[in-house]
Amino acid sequence: MTKTSRLRGVLIATSIVAVGALLTACSSSGASPSSSPHATSTKVALPTGPVSLTFVGYGGAGQQGQIDAWQTPYTAAHPNVTFQNTSPASVAGVQAQVQAGNIQWDVVNVAPYAATQNCGTLFEKLSVPKLDPKDFPAGTIGECYVGNFTNSPMVAYNVKDFPDPSKAPKTIADFFNTKKFPGKRGVVSDLQDGMIEYPLLADGVKADKLYPLDVPRALKKWDTIKSDTIFAPNVGVLQQDVANDQVSMFIMVASRVLVELNAGVQIKPIWDTTVTALNAFAVPKGDTKLASAEDFIQASVQPGPSAAIAEKDGVSPINLKSKPNLSANAALVNVFGKSNTGKTVAQNVESIAKYNNADTLLINQWLNG
Repeated sequence: MTKTSRLRGVLIATSIVAVGALLTACSSSGASPSSSPHATSTKVALPTGPVSLTFVGYGGAGQQGQIDAWQTPYTAAHPNVTFQNTSPASVAGVQAQVQAGNIQWDVVNVAPYAATQNCGTLFEKLSVPKLDPKDFPAGTIGECYVGNFTNSPMVAYNVKDFPDPSKAPKTIADFFNTKKFPGKRGVVSDLQDGMIEYPLLADGVKADKLYPLDVPRALKKWDTIKSDTIFAPNVGVLQQDVANDQVSMFIMVASRVLVELNAGVQIKPIWDTTVTALNAFAVPKGDTKLASAEDFIQASVQPGPSAAIAEKDGVSPINLKSKPNLSANAALVNVFGKSNTGKTVAQNVESIAKYNNADTLLINQWLNG
């Protein structure tokens, strides 16, 4: 049975499975074509009275960076708007609100494949006429999402465990070689965080042949080091494992690597082939504050705020006109900067969206033994 037919069969059997994955690409190698600004929602004048928008992020220093880079300048320009911040962002949370007809979130950080898969059902079709597609990489403006930055789930190691550069791991294959490079591994058990791409690359799959993802093959590769790996439920847990020296090597998004570098943790990225993942804004279906949410989204991806989020969180700006002034540590984790001596591969949003339910089910079954 082919990969496609196998997944189609599972998709039919699991069509009611809720999407649980979110987060984390703006190079054009795996992205869908860029689209023109959408005009699917009814044109509504922005309210002049008080507006409170509930913004949902991933918590921690990363969300504080989003507050500083996006919300602070927006409220300065729109004094009638205030923000309530909460976390974590989850598609399951959106689904519960939509099904109950009780929308509490207005702007949600989301993986674009989740917004694509649930476009028009869990997420609103967006009208963003203030955005010129020429200012953004291909695939970053979708029907139900607007990309806000590119994060990179990168392979890295703790320098304490491999202090000699000549004997330190240098490739993705080294991550899966616990005999030559002993120590615990760490990864987030989520499609957006590179859990499937990296074992396939280590197993010899070429970057341009990754999609559709061969999940059984990837899990078979994980089987070789499963007993030595911590599969974290979210990036916050993995970050704590890194900070507490619980893992020698790990796959973690650049924004969280930057936090640990700034805290003095000695981390070295492995620049072999690095996966890039697009993060995006979306609005839950039925939100009564859609016009205000859309306006905030459009303002947040302008050159200034786009550069600011790159500077604060170590991510890559989404607006091509942005010119961030990166710190030394932020430059170290910049996947599109000089530090990256390897290659990149962008997550294919359309492919992941198509097989998301089936792949997520397989991963969860495998994790549960």
